Amino acid sequence: MEQKTYGYARVSTREQNEARQLLALEQCKIPSENIFIDRQSGQDFNRPQYKKLMRRMHKGDLLIVQSIDRLGRNYDEILEQWRFITKEKQADILIIDMPLLDTRKKEQDLTSSFIADLALQILAYVAQAERENIKSRQAQGIAAAKSQGVHMGRHPKPVPDNFEKECIAWMNKKKTIRQAAAACGMPPTTFFKKASQFVPNNPAALPTEGF
Repeated sequence: MEQKTYGYARVSTREQNEARQLLALEQCKIPSENIFIDRQSGQDFNRPQYKKLMRRMHKGDLLIVQSIDRLGRNYDEILEQWRFITKEKQADILIIDMPLLDTRKKEQDLTSSFIADLALQILAYVAQAERENIKSRQAQGIAAAKSQGVHMGRHPKPVPDNFEKECIAWMNKKKTIRQAAAACGMPPTTFFKKASQFVPNNPAALPTEGF
């Protein structure tokens, strides 16, 4: 079977541009049809394009990735995938930003092999540590924003102009909840939720009829 070279690139859902990775892979003369791109978090390897890539790779093939954190950001899973590719599939890996991580160098001596393994473990650890730092900074930023009254997430939709009128009619049992909700263009459950906010100091005043 002809040996093939593949490239893998990944950006998280918060990033927009994988151009730098693709340029590095193209400079390695990888055919465009052999480059796989995922646009999601690197916390695990449950990614559609990565899975497709693993199905395509065979013994003697070469996988090129720009940097170890593009492969993943979970220490244990990076090491497990590295073992899976090099031992089970018997394919090779090259990390462009770290030429020491090139499994094609079969002739390296014991010391060089030890240094390469150590470098892999350190880089995998750094990738996970950076992911955890990013999550921590995001959590701190959200907490700081909330403390300053900044609304996070989607803003709630405003109620229609006739909501108060329909809510009062329902509370006075002049209409059923379905009738009042339909008049407001809402599902009954949404109408009930908005009505609970309408009378926050006396939620017991709301009718308890079924939907």
